[in-house]
Amino acid sequence: MGLLEPWWVRWHCVQKNAPQKKSGGHGLMTVNTMRNSSMRVTASRPPSTIFSPSCLSTSLSSSRKLPTLTSCSFSFCSLPLCSFQLIPQISSLSWFTTIVPLVLVLTITAVKDATDDYFRHKSDNQVNNRHSQVLINGVLQQEQWMNVCVGDIIKLENNQFVAADLLLLSSSEPHGLCYIETAELDGETNMKVRQAIPITSELGDISKLAKFDGEVICEPPNNKLDKFSGTLYWKENKFPLSNQNMLLRGCVLRNTEWCFGLVIFAGPDTKLMQNSGRTKFKRTSIDRLMNTLVLWIFGFLVCMGVILAIGNAIWEHEVGTRFQVYLPWDEAVDSAFFSGFLSFWSYIIILNTVVPISLYVSVEVIRLGHSYFINWDKKMFCMKKRTPAEARTTTLNEELGQVEYIFSDKTGTLTQNIMVFNKCSINGHSYGDVFDVLGHKAELGERPAPVDFSFNPLADKKFLFWDPSLLEAVKMGDPHTHEFFRLLSLCHTVMSEEKSEGELYYKAQSPDEGALVTAARNFGFVFRSRTPKTITVHELGTAITYQLLAILDFNNIRKRMSVIVRNPEGKIRLYCKGADTILLDRLHPSTQELLSSTTDHLNEYAGDGLRTLVLAYKDLDEEYYEEWARRRLQASLAQDSREDRLACIYEEVESDMMLLGATAIEDKLQQGVPETIALLTLANIKIWVLTGDKQETAVNIGYSCKMLTDDMTEVFIVTGHTVLEVREELRKAREKMMDSSHTVGNGFTYQGKLSSSKLTSVLEAVAGEYALVINGHSLAHALEADMELEFLETACACKAVICCRVTPLQKAQVVELVKKYKKAVTLAIGDGANDVSMIKTAHIGVGISGQEGIQAVLASDYSFSQFKFLQRLLLVHGRWSYLRMCKFLCYFFYKNFAFTMVHFWFGFFCGFSAQTVYDQYFITLYNIVYTSLPVLAMGVFDQDVPEQRSMEYPKLYEPGQLNLLFNKREFFICIAQGIYTSVLMFFIPYGVFAEATRDDGTQLADYQSFAVTVATSLVIVVSVQIGLDTGYWTAINHFFIWGSLAVYFAILFAMHSNGLFDMFPNQFRFVGNAQNTLAQPTVWLTIVLTTAVCIMPVVAFRFLRLSLKPDLSDTVRYTQLVRKKQKAQHRCMRRVGRTGSRRSGYAFSHQEGFGELIMSGKNMRLSSLALSSFSTRSSSSWIESLRRKKSDSANSPSGGAEKPFKG
Repeated sequence: MGLLEPWWVRWHCVQKNAPQKKSGGHGLMTVNTMRNSSMRVTASRPPSTIFSPSCLSTSLSSSRKLPTLTSCSFSFCSLPLCSFQLIPQISSLSWFTTIVPLVLVLTITAVKDATDDYFRHKSDNQVNNRHSQVLINGVLQQEQWMNVCVGDIIKLENNQFVAADLLLLSSSEPHGLCYIETAELDGETNMKVRQAIPITSELGDISKLAKFDGEVICEPPNNKLDKFSGTLYWKENKFPLSNQNMLLRGCVLRNTEWCFGLVIFAGPDTKLMQNSGRTKFKRTSIDRLMNTLVLWIFGFLVCMGVILAIGNAIWEHEVGTRFQVYLPWDEAVDSAFFSGFLSFWSYIIILNTVVPISLYVSVEVIRLGHSYFINWDKKMFCMKKRTPAEARTTTLNEELGQVEYIFSDKTGTLTQNIMVFNKCSINGHSYGDVFDVLGHKAELGERPAPVDFSFNPLADKKFLFWDPSLLEAVKMGDPHTHEFFRLLSLCHTVMSEEKSEGELYYKAQSPDEGALVTAARNFGFVFRSRTPKTITVHELGTAITYQLLAILDFNNIRKRMSVIVRNPEGKIRLYCKGADTILLDRLHPSTQELLSSTTDHLNEYAGDGLRTLVLAYKDLDEEYYEEWARRRLQASLAQDSREDRLACIYEEVESDMMLLGATAIEDKLQQGVPETIALLTLANIKIWVLTGDKQETAVNIGYSCKMLTDDMTEVFIVTGHTVLEVREELRKAREKMMDSSHTVGNGFTYQGKLSSSKLTSVLEAVAGEYALVINGHSLAHALEADMELEFLETACACKAVICCRVTPLQKAQVVELVKKYKKAVTLAIGDGANDVSMIKTAHIGVGISGQEGIQAVLASDYSFSQFKFLQRLLLVHGRWSYLRMCKFLCYFFYKNFAFTMVHFWFGFFCGFSAQTVYDQYFITLYNIVYTSLPVLAMGVFDQDVPEQRSMEYPKLYEPGQLNLLFNKREFFICIAQGIYTSVLMFFIPYGVFAEATRDDGTQLADYQSFAVTVATSLVIVVSVQIGLDTGYWTAINHFFIWGSLAVYFAILFAMHSNGLFDMFPNQFRFVGNAQNTLAQPTVWLTIVLTTAVCIMPVVAFRFLRLSLKPDLSDTVRYTQLVRKKQKAQHRCMRRVGRTGSRRSGYAFSHQEGFGELIMSGKNMRLSSLALSSFSTRSSSSWIESLRRKKSDSANSPSGGAEKPFKG
């Protein structure tokens, strides 16, 4: 065979038994895969890459998980600290002050990962323990999937799952056919057909299979579900293998009694498992900022340690020597300098709480909660498809609240992807429109009854068509019309299933194909059945079988599909259908006149928002076909560049074709798309549509979904075919935008390449609303390095951008371009395999589970079934997640600095001796018990306005886009607040204790009393602070905040109790200290004073901001409060009036009614009095006075409410 290329894998089947072993020289592994007799596998890759056949989806094995967690979280900071705490000369704290929080953090992380892995292991075991029939020693035996190896021959029976990636050898169906369902692979429920190559299709007998000694050379394992390339060598012949010969793991055998397959890939090498591999890790901007801030905090910690160490060295040198008599240095400490060095590490240990060890774990817990909220949202659940929304990642939730650019596919994303045959052009005549007696097009509601297809017993009763002239042309025997529908009935890969006589069910790989074949069916050209070599069509009642010679399949590069058939008369003809941009260039010159009228029809159809295809044919003579088929076979057997060689062969035959006509298919917009786009636009989110459709179709859809409007200043269309043309069109677009902004006189010119700063100034100067439409061939030039910046800034100055005729690669390039130059969060949304690259490139990928399978969903970060759910994902869940995360981070850093900086100030009053202010148990429990749950509750449940208001006021989304709620400025503000709190927390009790006495007249000041006072003040202050920060109170918030306070006092009194002292006298020496300290009125006054001084500036600042410069969120909350009061007032009025009317109107009362009261008018005065009393009570509040000062806000919440507050 010779040497193989290194990227190819040889599967060698030999009549020998070979035990599993590693070969010596070249890193090859020989595996006994045919345990019965005959096969072994030689793979040209290192032994380390040979996997077990079983499949594991867990991130790490149980034995490796803890060491990995330890190395990730422990090594950076905690391990050195734990080591230093074991050195008596350094540490003034017990080992557990660092170990306990660290172990708790690692335990939570390990439990979370272990839980995830448990369910993955459970799922893996269910799959790996399934059984298959494997040919072993000439007998079929039951074998677990985990034991199936490459080279095994497996028997599958109807409705069984495929255990591995198999080469189909034979089946119970004629010609080696079998039918499979691929829902687990790509989400498509329609059946697909696979066929064994003719040479093996007769191997249905076990004895023949046991003697099979072929050799397969194929591509290495990969994740391409729709491609496979290999060659079978058997009986001194070569046979090409393709995806049509493969049964992939995860498929289900349907409508086939049995089949045999040869295992090509097993376990993790299967395409299903290759697709479940790790995708590119995405991090949010908050993650990156947190990493930076943690490094800054660590640097700040080192600086504090250096300052206090220098202080210790100076103090020991100037003052400490005086106390040598009764406070001698340890023998190891022989100088003030060395004392300062040890003090540095001591303070690093004491102040390490300023570095948030539990920050990342807390963030992950909050994100997990947000993900569950998305999964549980019933308003994002599609009842029709029974499909919920799914957060497929937990790391990007807050970034959903910062999106500025949305890149959307059109078909299946904005539209329903339910195709309906609407119009067609045949030989220059357009069909599909209905005209009234005056020759005007009839609207849908004015159309007559649809065409009657009752003459055709095989017609689809759901199919509707309104133009009767097309059916008349068919009945009149028009040859062009017959050839048109003959092409539609032959040129496809649809499978037909006939459950009963005359009941046909089509299974199409795309909705377009299904619509076209159904149209041909109703007009009398019924696709009835197919075999690997034939297609049977009933043409106007006559069954005709065509010999299928070749299928030139569709792909995103070719954008066309062809079949070559031989009719019963022996005539060979190629039928082709494809995109007009591709097919019109491959027509024979003689079709120019027909091409002109057909092009006009194509433009008309595209203007109506319809999807178009061009149809053509070509007659082939026998000699040419035989020569072409020979070269096609050679190309299909090539070991390298097989696809390129086949593309050249296809290109050759698909030329000089004769034009037949064109089809137009309607794809309606999804429900709620225009409203969603309008709402997202109001949220200052720019939407770009990237589609493969024609320009006219895309523009029409743009108007339909309100991306483009008649009120826009101008819609620029870029269609240049050269670099110079595209550059000129972009330049003219910028000039027009500048002209409308009256800024042309600033001396700015557009010649040559523009600098980024100059283009940014252009963007800021633009006034008016513009849109940009650019074709794929123009976009290819616009994305070149020397023009990409000009294109980007021109596009970013527009309100809407539509890119037409783009390839999947271009979609990803456009997204990457915006990511490269714009500091903005991007989101890509699509439903098909051609959207996968775009979804993976964007910061956030959203998959629509639609008609084109689940490949987009598998590649996405979030998924749901309808585009309209995007507004709720961003404006509600995204905004809330961003708000909650920002609040959590601000408070988290605040409470840590308020807690830790007290040690810093205390250092100046304890001789820089690294003594702690707090009890060591308080240090241990502060972050993991006293303050952990309240901040987590706020981070999970908090919200500023209800979800209805988030949708009603989309401008509330802007703070996330501008990154206003948590940035470096906000970080320094919360740090400053924490330092301010620590100063008051230390110096107010310090000043009080210097002069205060107990009730018995003794001095109040002692170390433990001071520690209890400061610790109690701290816990109360941070609890009150989180109460002020909480905007939405739930029972959980109340329980965690006040429960944490209660737990603090319970633990405090327990640690100073007689019981613990009796059990652990060396650990709990200060019996009764807490009770004695907190029994002093002076202590409580100190705590109240400290709390008030710490909190009142915050309250005052927020009150002034609310009064003088409220933001939109404040305005909306205030408006909501006013509405609640008005509703309560109206309910009160209705209740009083309704009660009186009901009682007085009771016709047959058994006692005296209220007629006299009504006639006296007292009940009216009572209502007025109640209303007056309500108004008086309301006006006494500060917010009511705010309402009177800004009455316009209350009268017009959507417009006037914002103006006085913002202006």
